[in-house]
Amino acid sequence: MISNIKTLVNSKDLLFSWVGRTIRGRYQQSVLGWLWAIVQPAASVVIFSVIFTQFVPVNTGGIPYPVFSYVAVVPWAFFASSLSDMTNSLVQNMSLVTKIYFPREALVIAAMLARLLDFGVAAVLLIILIIVFRMTVTPLGLIVLPFILLMQIVLVMGLGLIMAALNIFYRDVQPMLALVIQLWFYASPIIYPVTMVPEKYRFLYYLNPMAGILESYRDILLRQSMPGYYLLFSGVFSLVVFLLGYWFFKRVEFLFADIV
Repeated sequence: MISNIKTLVNSKDLLFSWVGRTIRGRYQQSVLGWLWAIVQPAASVVIFSVIFTQFVPVNTGGIPYPVFSYVAVVPWAFFASSLSDMTNSLVQNMSLVTKIYFPREALVIAAMLARLLDFGVAAVLLIILIIVFRMTVTPLGLIVLPFILLMQIVLVMGLGLIMAALNIFYRDVQPMLALVIQLWFYASPIIYPVTMVPEKYRFLYYLNPMAGILESYRDILLRQSMPGYYLLFSGVFSLVVFLLGYWFFKRVEFLFADIV
């Protein structure tokens, strides 16, 4: 694995070139361009805010619902869109995969990095919401924030490598992933607080690694508190998934050109 990572690092020019190509292709001839990274999660939050403040009110612990939901919608959008793009990254570029040798995981990781830039753009509106609603972020929270993001990136990379490899062999992986992401959305604390989950089931609930990650974003950005045990579990789970995902990807990589 160390040798493979060194090879990937040596191919960093290809990696970043592919990231740029992916971004240009996504927003080329687009009127709104980068604004789509904000418009999509913001539109979802507007709908959620109307439903869960006017029709089905939920207790957010005194946190205004728009910022309560947006702080989770942004990382979730990064998670869901990255997984979808990473899953298709090899199939969409098989002409390149079958012609020359390069670390195939570069295409998968590039798809994730392109979405990471969208995450950064969408986070600008989050900063504005925090200022508008006069939320206080502690200095310690700002220090912990990059570690939570890194944890999420590690999780996404592990799952994305597994999905991209499986999609080569089984083309129904993509529609299955779309269904799983939709169900996963409702199994994560995005539109509702964790306090709505009964205490006796909460430990099982946190077996979902995204639950711990999303709740940790809220802890440090909105509640001025440090994350609980759930962040540690999410971190360990993410690391294990990444190691298994990278091992599996390199294990079957030599079969890619023969299958397609």
